[in-house]
Amino acid sequence: MDGKGPSIRQQLLEHARSFTVAASQLPGVERISLLGSVTTDRVDPKDIDLLVVITESCDLARLAAYARQLLGRAQAFNHGADVFLADERGKYLGRACLWKVCEPGKRVACDALHCGRRQYLHDDLNTVELSTATVVAPPVTLWPRVERRCTLPPDVERMVGELERTAQQRAAADGHSA
Repeated sequence: MDGKGPSIRQQLLEHARSFTVAASQLPGVERISLLGSVTTDRVDPKDIDLLVVITESCDLARLAAYARQLLGRAQAFNHGADVFLADERGKYLGRACLWKVCEPGKRVACDALHCGRRQYLHDDLNTVELSTATVVAPPVTLWPRVERRCTLPPDVERMVGELERTAQQRAAADGHSA
């Protein structure tokens, strides 16, 4: 860090934490995990990657809005963000659509295979594919409970710890144990 503010990693992780807190409140969001180079010691990851496991009834419009916010925040310092989607059976579905208006034929640049079949699902499976192993056992699950599947860098561990504390506080406030 150069003393001028948070590092790129810190900013990406903070935005991932904010996304996780918001997206975890949406009905139909079953699990949120962190993937990619930010889960390693890479000093300047090019982006932040999250995997969201959803039900068929998940409100993808709201989830995609959160994904656009995440991307916008990362782009503010010339980095990216991807929100990958999978179903409860572990099947990779695609990414959250980043267009504010998602309609068939609305965007010539849309490379989704089935644009509009399910609004805000960008099923660009010819471009990006996540393995079943990654979907089923990502490096770290952030929500609904933290599950570490690898050794995490200290900054990721701090962010994960914050999410654990937030979940415990919510559970205590709701009268449940986390």
